[in-house]
Amino acid sequence: MIEKRSSWQKIQPWVIVAVVIAIFAWGFSGVPINGIKSTAGQVLGSIVNGLIHPDWSYVYSGDGEDLLTALLETLAIAFLGTFISAVLAVPLAFWAAKTKKKFFSAKSASGKLLLTVIRVFPELVLAIMFTKAVGPGAYAGVLALGFHSVGMMGKLFSEAIENIDRGPNEAIAAAGGSALDGLTMATFPAVLPEFMNYTLYRFEISVRSASILGIVGAGGVGAPLIFALSTRSWPRVGIILIGIVVMVTVIDFISGQIRKRLV
Repeated sequence: MIEKRSSWQKIQPWVIVAVVIAIFAWGFSGVPINGIKSTAGQVLGSIVNGLIHPDWSYVYSGDGEDLLTALLETLAIAFLGTFISAVLAVPLAFWAAKTKKKFFSAKSASGKLLLTVIRVFPELVLAIMFTKAVGPGAYAGVLALGFHSVGMMGKLFSEAIENIDRGPNEAIAAAGGSALDGLTMATFPAVLPEFMNYTLYRFEISVRSASILGIVGAGGVGAPLIFALSTRSWPRVGIILIGIVVMVTVIDFISGQIRKRLV
């Protein structure tokens, strides 16, 4: 016997389609589409020409104002920012992680709320704030990346803690072990590979983010890039873009290989 569908079941697909169309219409209505400028083709052609004929003399000059120095500074910003955030994210992750004990429910909710609030601030906004607080330079970039990454890494770390097998902890407790014994002998060994995996993944993202923080004065290769763009030095733009692509590709490959071995 064929089950008769209700009126709502019949119109539900059409209601969903209408809601989706309304959302798209609302989204496009709030974004003014001005078309493409007449100079867009010329600018794009200049950038492509710069990529084809890059300024190789800028790769290394020995005066500390070359591409290699800027890329190394970018890597340093990404590394230190990731290291700081990884260290700070560990206690916050244990704060936000849920356990079976009801006592920790309010604590977990407050920890997750704090991590959410931290993740709200984009790196560029934080970089602007820290450049005003500590002055322009790589230090502001490290603080911006470190603060922003704490929120995401803390969230990932807390999920890793929540997903571990509680059997070893229960066995240690049954044998008379303390909570510290369970933490050092069961929890940390179980979550450490995941922590390292997430840290390396975050480092990859931080390298990309650090490449543009110089736009707002937070050090790295972004500063010479925005200067070259503003002065329309397309060969300089080309070599900087090539350097960023090579750096990110190499970091992604090395990090990916390490993560494969960890996981």
